[in-house]
Amino acid sequence: MATTSASSTPAAVKPLSVIEASKRLAAYTAVDQHIKPEHSVIGIGSGSTVPYVVERIVQQGPAANRGRIFIPTGFQSKELIVSSGLNLGDVDQHATIDVTIDGADEVDTNLNCIKGGGACHLREKVLAEAALTFVVVADYRKNSEFLGTNYDPGVPVEVVPFAYAKVLRDLKALGSPNAALRMAVKKAGPVVSDNGNFVIDAPFAREYILNPSEIKLLTGVVEVGLFCNLAKAAYFGNADGSVTIKRSGGSLEEVVSA
Repeated sequence: MATTSASSTPAAVKPLSVIEASKRLAAYTAVDQHIKPEHSVIGIGSGSTVPYVVERIVQQGPAANRGRIFIPTGFQSKELIVSSGLNLGDVDQHATIDVTIDGADEVDTNLNCIKGGGACHLREKVLAEAALTFVVVADYRKNSEFLGTNYDPGVPVEVVPFAYAKVLRDLKALGSPNAALRMAVKKAGPVVSDNGNFVIDAPFAREYILNPSEIKLLTGVVEVGLFCNLAKAAYFGNADGSVTIKRSGGSLEEVVSA
């Protein structure tokens, strides 16, 4: 009697958790509405929703993607682009991007975002500002009325390493007494960004949080993870299978998955 080894038996497809299904739903909806045939330069952001963004773009087919250039915000998105067989580019060759789709750590009613939980916010902001249309995708946990409601670590601040102690002092004087250098989880020492810098997480009270320019002016600060007045739309996948779409200008839309 013939036997079948475990290795030759097709593995069962593990269903997505509610959170992952909501991320995919948001990403798919955003791609369907914003990545159109006329778009040839596309920015790909960072974070846990981004693999679903790339997955949906690939589903548009080889013909649609043959002439497109995809620009990553970091190592993760670069690897996704390359492994998916898409054309890799860089922002120094394409200073204007048609559409950038990225994740977020939190988004408020006016589409202001906290980004930088993955320490990629410098390049993410460059690609957001270079884009004619900047779109955010996330799950329902990132949807809030005010920044700082759901994302507890605070505002990510990228700093040059030799200035971190001075910047920590400055941030505390600005109104963030609990500002702290972000430490790596599985190795000793601080988190190091793709640019070789350190990251400080600075919790601010609501009256301070929407003032990135004051933080940016501190000597030693490279970039601030507050993305204000940049996003045209934010897509949130909900646990019930719907997508909430916030658009600039204040309109709100609910899309129910078929």
